[in-house]
Amino acid sequence: MPVEFISLTPANASTELVPIPDATVDPEYLARYARTLDDYEFNYTLVPYDSSYYDPWTIGATIASHTKNLKVIIAVRPNTLYPTVAAKALATLDQLSKGRAVVHFIAGGQDVEQAREGDFLNKEQRYERLEEYIKILRRAWQSADPFDWDGKYFQFKQFSNRVRPVNGTIPVSVGGSSDEAYRIGGSLADIFGLWGEPLKETKEQIDRIYAEAAKAGRPEGDRPRIWVTFRPIVAETDELAWEKAHRTLEALKANRARGQTAWGTLNKAQPKPQNVGSQRLLEIAARGEIQDKALWYPTVTATNARGASTALVGSYETVADSLLAYVDLGAELISIRGYDNFNDVVDYGRYILPLVRQGLKERVEQANGQKKRKALVPMDVANETKEIR
Repeated sequence: MPVEFISLTPANASTELVPIPDATVDPEYLARYARTLDDYEFNYTLVPYDSSYYDPWTIGATIASHTKNLKVIIAVRPNTLYPTVAAKALATLDQLSKGRAVVHFIAGGQDVEQAREGDFLNKEQRYERLEEYIKILRRAWQSADPFDWDGKYFQFKQFSNRVRPVNGTIPVSVGGSSDEAYRIGGSLADIFGLWGEPLKETKEQIDRIYAEAAKAGRPEGDRPRIWVTFRPIVAETDELAWEKAHRTLEALKANRARGQTAWGTLNKAQPKPQNVGSQRLLEIAARGEIQDKALWYPTVTATNARGASTALVGSYETVADSLLAYVDLGAELISIRGYDNFNDVVDYGRYILPLVRQGLKERVEQANGQKKRKALVPMDVANETKEIR
């Protein structure tokens, strides 16, 4: 499969650098942002979910209506929508967008956040529910006949679905860094999402996911595609990029101190995150500010690892090379979104994506050249033998 690019589409111009208090959906901004992603040939955009944030289904349908090629990833928490309803909703969006719907499942990482919408299951139970949920969706999209379901978390009789995905199914994404996430994602997902960690730790996580896929009987050609997310801070030179990074960090710290974020107010206390992904980021941050060549962790500590928060800092070339290193590990989906949302996505489209794509092209050409040279070796050896004789 080719390497593809993901971003995130915000509903308005509020950012983590310049929060807009009580900002509402800005239809013009949303459409402009989505079209910009499409114009720069991003392949996917994530529509996030939060208990206090906008409805992702409505935002996703709006994005689809303003774009031609951009795939729309709807983030779904299983406690918020019954699986039979989600199966129809996703298939409807898929038909409206001509086959561009994707679903990303969030089992739920914080008990407090889950409780805000009436979900009081523990972590193990949430992942059990997610496993059941995915299996129901797949059956709903594929079954030609009505079917019953008598599971631990969902029960129904004679459900019949007449709303089918354009291509027979819809890609299912799962993310996380816990044993439960590796098991569910490795066995069932088409895509597995990771937050940006150093190369060594990322490789270890990919190996865990692949091991779970193998344990579930999935062949190499059917393993989940790996999606890795970063928050690049880029400029024309490394020096300028680092100056920009420190300005970004100071703005993040100042806004957090005031309890302001791009999506609203925040509890200043910032308790320790429950989810393993955030805990891992904070543990790595404690080892030092810079990991590998350009992976910068002060943005993690400044935001208490709330979501994807690791920055890649450097010139366009430095960041492109860093992304290619993750491709070499096996990442096929690279997600990049900035802190200055619109301006950053324009910079990524103008400078980062072309460099990464050129690097990928050169890798293919180099690999083909090596194959060609290997194919010529027997002929060369034969000719040398004749000359000796």
